[in-house]
Amino acid sequence: MQESSEQNLNRNSLQGKKIVVTGGSRGIGASIVKLLAEEGAQVAFTYSSREESAQLVAQSLTGEGHFYIKMDVSSEQSVNEAVAHILEKWPEVDGLVNNAGITKDQLLIRMKAEDFDSVITTNLRGTFLVTKAFTKSMMKARRGSIVNITSVIGQTGNAGQANYAASKAGTIALTKSVALEFASRNIRANNVAPGYISTEMTDVLPEEVKAKILEKIPLNKIGEGTDVAQAVRFLISDESKYITGQTLSVNGGMYMN
Repeated sequence: MQESSEQNLNRNSLQGKKIVVTGGSRGIGASIVKLLAEEGAQVAFTYSSREESAQLVAQSLTGEGHFYIKMDVSSEQSVNEAVAHILEKWPEVDGLVNNAGITKDQLLIRMKAEDFDSVITTNLRGTFLVTKAFTKSMMKARRGSIVNITSVIGQTGNAGQANYAASKAGTIALTKSVALEFASRNIRANNVAPGYISTEMTDVLPEEVKAKILEKIPLNKIGEGTDVAQAVRFLISDESKYITGQTLSVNGGMYMN
């Protein structure tokens, strides 16, 4: 049976689209970059300090037209300079994935104010700065999809992560506001909230710590970067054209909202 034109459109909904991913040189960000490239998108991704990691990711990508650029999302000047460079190459951007983020964990009573501020500045303010910088071109094109990577910790809170939880909960609220403000211009904004995902940080955890984590996860397994990437692919694509202001949880069932 011949497929309908709409089915064909959905299957190739990322073909030729230009998508920016912050923090795409490792971990979940690298998984997102690789999958979007496999799906036919042209991807520009940012890194903050380790260019060799960005080079390795770039070399692994399928297709053409990809590039990477250094960006410190906590610096307005760095964001504006990097965005200007990207928009010089791509006058129009179809999608933006705000993935860059940091953690500085400590119990509240011992947490330094500068550690609280730096996490908020990078994770929340950085998402604001990058989103603001790209929405002007999206408004002109009257289209765009923004996906912000939040966290299950922003939904549940977690001891020792007050700064991180606050930054991710704030990102969820920010995304809803962006969705409301830009819906009339056909610009959508959604969140993906990962749970425990296998990364460099989780891979080195002691087995007893991993066992305690698994006790909290109904599916009894730690997720993979591709699990998050698939959720991002859906929300960034035209397949989700009637979805905005939502949070898609990828957490194995450890938090159900």
